[in-house]
Amino acid sequence: MPQMEISFLGTGSGTSTNRSHTALVYDCDDGTRLLIDTSSGNTVARNGQELGFSIGDFDTVLLSHHHPDHLSGLLFVQHARALAREDESALNVYLTEETLEWAIKMCRAAYLNVAEVDKVGAKNSDGRQLLLWHVVKPGEQVNLGPTTTASCFPAEHIFGAVGWRVNSDGMAVVFSGDTRFNPELVKASQGARLLIHEAYRTDEELEYANQHGHSTAGDAGRAANQAGVAELVLTHFDSEFAVNTQPLLDDAKKHFNGPTSAATDLYQITVSGQ
Repeated sequence: MPQMEISFLGTGSGTSTNRSHTALVYDCDDGTRLLIDTSSGNTVARNGQELGFSIGDFDTVLLSHHHPDHLSGLLFVQHARALAREDESALNVYLTEETLEWAIKMCRAAYLNVAEVDKVGAKNSDGRQLLLWHVVKPGEQVNLGPTTTASCFPAEHIFGAVGWRVNSDGMAVVFSGDTRFNPELVKASQGARLLIHEAYRTDEELEYANQHGHSTAGDAGRAANQAGVAELVLTHFDSEFAVNTQPLLDDAKKHFNGPTSAATDLYQITVSGQ
Protein backbone atom coordinates (compact mmCIF):
# COMPACT_ATOMS: atom_id res chain seq x y z
CA MET A 1 0.00 0.00 0.00
CA PRO A 2 1.63 3.30 -1.10
CA GLN A 3 2.21 5.98 1.51
CA MET A 4 3.24 9.62 1.53
CA GLU A 5 4.37 11.63 4.54
CA ILE A 6 3.55 15.34 4.49
CA SER A 7 5.51 17.68 6.77
CA PHE A 8 4.36 21.27 7.30
CA LEU A 9 7.35 23.55 7.86
CA GLY A 10 5.25 26.71 7.74
CA THR A 11 1.49 27.29 7.91
CA GLY A 12 1.05 31.06 8.25
CA SER A 13 -0.27 33.55 5.75
CA GLY A 14 1.91 36.33 4.39
CA THR A 15 0.84 38.68 7.19
CA SER A 16 1.12 36.09 9.96
CA THR A 17 3.34 37.02 12.88
CA ASN A 18 2.69 33.83 14.86
CA ARG A 19 3.57 31.11 12.36
CA SER A 20 6.24 30.52 9.74
CA HIS A 21 5.39 31.17 6.12
CA THR A 22 4.37 28.41 3.72
CA ALA A 23 6.60 25.41 3.04
CA LEU A 24 5.80 21.69 2.91
CA VAL A 25 7.81 18.51 2.40
CA TYR A 26 6.40 15.45 0.62
CA ASP A 27 8.20 12.17 1.22
CA CYS A 28 6.91 9.75 -1.40
CA ASP A 29 6.95 5.96 -1.25
CA ASP A 30 9.44 5.70 -4.12
CA GLY A 31 12.05 7.74 -2.23
CA THR A 32 11.27 11.04 -3.92
CA ARG A 33 11.40 14.08 -1.61
CA LEU A 34 9.72 17.31 -2.72
CA LEU A 35 9.82 20.78 -1.20
CA ILE A 36 6.61 22.67 -1.93
CA ASP A 37 7.28 26.42 -1.68
CA THR A 38 10.23 27.73 0.29
CA SER A 39 8.71 30.02 2.93
CA SER A 40 10.78 33.10 3.85
CA GLY A 41 14.10 33.48 5.63
CA ASN A 42 15.63 30.33 7.09
CA THR A 43 12.34 28.54 7.87
CA VAL A 44 13.13 25.49 5.73
CA ALA A 45 16.48 24.97 7.44
CA ARG A 46 15.28 25.79 10.96
CA ASN A 47 11.95 23.97 11.02
CA GLY A 48 13.24 21.22 8.78
CA GLN A 49 16.00 20.49 11.29
CA GLU A 50 13.35 20.16 14.01
CA LEU A 51 11.82 17.32 11.97
CA GLY A 52 15.12 15.69 11.09
CA PHE A 53 15.60 17.09 7.59
CA SER A 54 18.96 18.25 6.31
CA ILE A 55 18.88 21.13 3.85
CA GLY A 56 21.16 19.04 1.66
CA ASP A 57 18.42 16.42 1.28
CA PHE A 58 16.37 18.57 -1.09
CA ASP A 59 16.80 18.17 -4.83
CA THR A 60 13.41 19.33 -6.12
CA VAL A 61 11.26 22.38 -5.40
CA LEU A 62 7.74 23.11 -6.67
CA LEU A 63 6.76 26.78 -6.43
CA SER A 64 3.20 28.09 -6.37
CA HIS A 65 3.84 31.80 -7.05
CA HIS A 66 6.26 34.65 -6.52
CA HIS A 67 4.98 36.32 -3.34
CA PRO A 68 7.89 36.49 -0.87
CA ASP A 69 6.22 34.39 1.82
CA HIS A 70 6.37 31.48 -0.64
CA LEU A 71 9.48 32.29 -2.73
CA SER A 72 12.07 34.30 -0.81
CA GLY A 73 13.30 31.36 1.26
CA LEU A 74 14.70 29.89 -1.96
CA LEU A 75 17.74 32.13 -1.51
CA PHE A 76 18.59 30.53 1.82
CA VAL A 77 17.74 27.02 0.65
CA GLN A 78 20.12 27.17 -2.32
CA HIS A 79 22.89 28.77 -0.25
CA ALA A 80 22.71 26.30 2.64
CA ARG A 81 22.31 23.38 0.24
CA ALA A 82 25.43 24.36 -1.70
CA LEU A 83 27.41 24.40 1.55
CA ALA A 84 26.02 21.02 2.59
CA ARG A 85 26.45 19.20 -0.72
CA GLU A 86 29.80 18.12 -2.12
CA ASP A 87 28.44 16.56 -5.31
CA GLU A 88 27.82 20.01 -6.84
CA SER A 89 24.40 18.96 -8.11
CA ALA A 90 21.93 21.76 -8.82
CA LEU A 91 18.59 22.27 -7.08
CA ASN A 92 15.77 21.70 -9.58
CA VAL A 93 13.02 24.33 -9.34
CA TYR A 94 9.67 23.90 -11.11
CA LEU A 95 7.76 27.14 -11.61
CA THR A 96 5.68 29.13 -14.08
CA GLU A 97 7.12 31.67 -16.51
CA GLU A 98 5.70 34.51 -14.42
CA THR A 99 7.24 33.20 -11.20
CA LEU A 100 10.56 32.71 -12.97
CA GLU A 101 10.74 36.40 -13.86
CA TRP A 102 10.50 37.33 -10.19
CA ALA A 103 12.84 34.55 -9.06
CA ILE A 104 15.53 35.90 -11.38
CA LYS A 105 15.01 39.45 -10.07
CA MET A 106 15.24 38.21 -6.49
CA CYS A 107 18.49 36.32 -7.10
CA ARG A 108 20.07 39.33 -8.81
CA ALA A 109 18.99 41.73 -6.09
CA ALA A 110 20.11 39.59 -3.15
CA TYR A 111 23.36 38.32 -4.67
CA LEU A 112 23.43 35.57 -2.01
CA ASN A 113 26.00 33.10 -3.37
CA VAL A 114 24.65 33.84 -6.86
CA ALA A 115 26.99 35.55 -9.31
CA GLU A 116 25.12 34.73 -12.52
CA VAL A 117 21.43 34.06 -13.12
CA ASP A 118 19.44 33.67 -16.32
CA LYS A 119 16.47 31.73 -17.67
CA VAL A 120 18.43 28.47 -17.39
CA GLY A 121 19.42 28.75 -13.74
CA ALA A 122 21.88 30.32 -11.33
CA LYS A 123 25.63 29.88 -10.77
CA ASN A 124 28.07 31.02 -8.12
CA SER A 125 31.35 32.85 -8.74
CA ASP A 126 33.14 29.52 -9.34
CA GLY A 127 30.72 28.61 -12.11
CA ARG A 128 28.98 25.96 -10.02
CA GLN A 129 25.36 25.43 -11.06
CA LEU A 130 23.24 26.15 -7.98
CA LEU A 131 19.75 26.27 -9.47
CA LEU A 132 18.11 24.85 -12.57
CA TRP A 133 14.76 26.33 -13.61
CA HIS A 134 12.08 24.12 -15.14
CA VAL A 135 9.24 26.22 -16.55
CA VAL A 136 5.88 24.45 -16.46
CA LYS A 137 2.46 25.17 -17.88
CA PRO A 138 -0.87 24.17 -16.32
CA GLY A 139 -1.76 20.59 -17.14
CA GLU A 140 1.79 19.63 -18.13
CA GLN A 141 2.95 16.49 -16.33
CA VAL A 142 6.53 16.32 -15.12
CA ASN A 143 8.33 13.18 -13.96
CA LEU A 144 10.01 13.63 -10.58
CA GLY A 145 10.75 10.08 -9.43
CA PRO A 146 10.32 6.41 -10.36
CA THR A 147 6.57 6.57 -9.72
CA THR A 148 6.11 10.25 -8.86
CA THR A 149 4.74 12.90 -11.21
CA ALA A 150 3.38 16.40 -10.74
CA SER A 151 1.22 18.85 -12.65
CA CYS A 152 0.12 22.37 -11.82
CA PHE A 153 -3.20 24.12 -12.35
CA PRO A 154 -4.14 27.83 -12.38
CA ALA A 155 -4.90 29.47 -9.04
CA GLU A 156 -7.16 32.48 -8.50
CA HIS A 157 -4.61 34.72 -6.77
CA ILE A 158 -2.11 36.63 -8.89
CA PHE A 159 -1.01 36.22 -12.50
CA GLY A 160 1.06 33.05 -12.85
CA ALA A 161 -0.02 31.54 -9.51
CA VAL A 162 -0.69 27.81 -9.48
CA GLY A 163 -1.53 24.89 -7.24
CA TRP A 164 0.05 21.45 -7.55
CA ARG A 165 -1.21 17.89 -7.85
CA VAL A 166 1.43 15.26 -7.02
CA ASN A 167 0.81 11.62 -7.93
CA SER A 168 2.93 8.85 -6.46
CA ASP A 169 2.23 5.13 -6.81
CA GLY A 170 -1.30 5.94 -7.92
CA MET A 171 -2.06 8.19 -4.93
CA ALA A 172 -2.68 11.93 -5.37
CA VAL A 173 -2.06 14.84 -2.99
CA VAL A 174 -3.19 18.32 -4.02
CA PHE A 175 -1.94 21.67 -2.68
CA SER A 176 -4.18 24.64 -3.40
CA GLY A 177 -1.54 27.34 -3.28
CA ASP A 178 -2.94 30.79 -2.52
CA THR A 179 -6.32 31.10 -4.22
CA ARG A 180 -9.92 32.19 -4.06
CA PHE A 181 -12.48 29.41 -4.50
CA ASN A 182 -11.18 27.80 -7.66
CA PRO A 183 -13.06 25.54 -10.10
CA GLU A 184 -9.70 24.58 -11.63
CA LEU A 185 -8.62 23.26 -8.25
CA VAL A 186 -11.82 21.24 -7.92
CA LYS A 187 -11.17 19.76 -11.34
CA ALA A 188 -7.52 18.96 -10.54
CA SER A 189 -8.42 17.44 -7.16
CA GLN A 190 -10.89 14.85 -8.41
CA GLY A 191 -10.39 11.62 -6.46
CA ALA A 192 -7.33 12.87 -4.56
CA ARG A 193 -6.34 11.11 -1.36
CA LEU A 194 -5.59 14.44 0.33
CA LEU A 195 -6.36 18.09 -0.35
CA ILE A 196 -4.20 20.68 1.41
CA HIS A 197 -6.11 23.94 1.12
CA GLU A 198 -5.56 27.44 2.38
CA ALA A 199 -8.08 28.81 4.92
CA TYR A 200 -7.37 32.50 5.31
CA ARG A 201 -10.60 33.51 7.07
CA THR A 202 -14.06 32.27 8.06
CA ASP A 203 -17.05 32.52 5.74
CA GLU A 204 -18.18 35.63 7.63
CA GLU A 205 -15.21 37.39 6.03
CA LEU A 206 -15.65 35.94 2.54
CA GLU A 207 -15.57 39.35 0.85
CA TYR A 208 -12.39 40.33 2.69
CA ALA A 209 -10.71 37.04 1.78
CA ASN A 210 -11.68 37.35 -1.87
CA GLN A 211 -10.45 40.94 -2.06
CA HIS A 212 -7.05 39.69 -1.00
CA GLY A 213 -7.02 36.70 -3.36
CA HIS A 214 -7.64 34.09 -0.69
CA SER A 215 -10.14 31.42 0.35
CA THR A 216 -12.24 30.95 3.43
CA ALA A 217 -12.31 27.68 5.32
CA GLY A 218 -15.80 27.17 3.91
CA ASP A 219 -14.33 27.48 0.41
CA ALA A 220 -11.86 24.74 1.31
CA GLY A 221 -14.67 22.50 2.52
CA ARG A 222 -16.74 23.14 -0.60
CA ALA A 223 -13.77 22.36 -2.84
CA ALA A 224 -13.04 19.13 -0.96
CA ASN A 225 -16.67 18.06 -1.21
CA GLN A 226 -17.03 18.86 -4.90
CA ALA A 227 -13.76 17.11 -5.74
CA GLY A 228 -14.61 13.99 -3.76
CA VAL A 229 -11.29 13.92 -1.91
CA ALA A 230 -10.75 11.51 0.96
CA GLU A 231 -9.26 13.98 3.45
CA LEU A 232 -8.78 17.73 3.95
CA VAL A 233 -6.02 19.61 5.77
CA LEU A 234 -6.30 23.38 6.27
CA THR A 235 -3.27 25.67 6.21
CA HIS A 236 -2.12 29.27 5.46
CA PHE A 237 -3.78 30.90 8.47
CA ASP A 238 -3.87 34.59 9.28
CA SER A 239 -2.67 35.73 12.72
CA GLU A 240 -6.22 35.93 14.04
CA PHE A 241 -6.44 32.13 13.88
CA ALA A 242 -2.86 31.27 14.78
CA VAL A 243 -3.83 29.79 18.14
CA ASN A 244 -7.49 28.86 17.73
CA THR A 245 -8.36 27.33 14.36
CA GLN A 246 -11.65 25.83 15.56
CA PRO A 247 -13.83 28.46 13.82
CA LEU A 248 -12.12 27.55 10.54
CA LEU A 249 -12.58 23.83 11.12
CA ASP A 250 -16.24 24.39 11.94
CA ASP A 251 -16.78 26.25 8.66
CA ALA A 252 -14.99 23.62 6.59
CA LYS A 253 -16.96 20.80 8.19
CA LYS A 254 -20.25 22.43 7.22
CA HIS A 255 -19.44 21.46 3.63
CA PHE A 256 -17.14 18.43 3.88
CA ASN A 257 -17.91 15.33 5.93
CA GLY A 258 -14.54 13.61 5.58
CA PRO A 259 -11.58 13.78 7.98
CA THR A 260 -10.54 17.41 8.40
CA SER A 261 -7.64 18.88 10.37
CA ALA A 262 -5.80 22.17 10.76
CA ALA A 263 -2.04 22.03 10.29
CA THR A 264 0.46 23.66 12.61
CA ASP A 265 4.12 24.37 12.02
CA LEU A 266 5.97 21.02 12.34
CA TYR A 267 2.71 19.08 11.82
CA GLN A 268 3.17 15.75 10.02
CA ILE A 269 0.59 13.47 8.46
CA THR A 270 1.00 10.15 6.65
CA VAL A 271 -1.58 9.20 4.05
CA SER A 272 -2.00 5.76 2.49
CA GLY A 273 -3.43 4.73 -0.85
CA GLN A 274 -5.88 1.98 -1.61
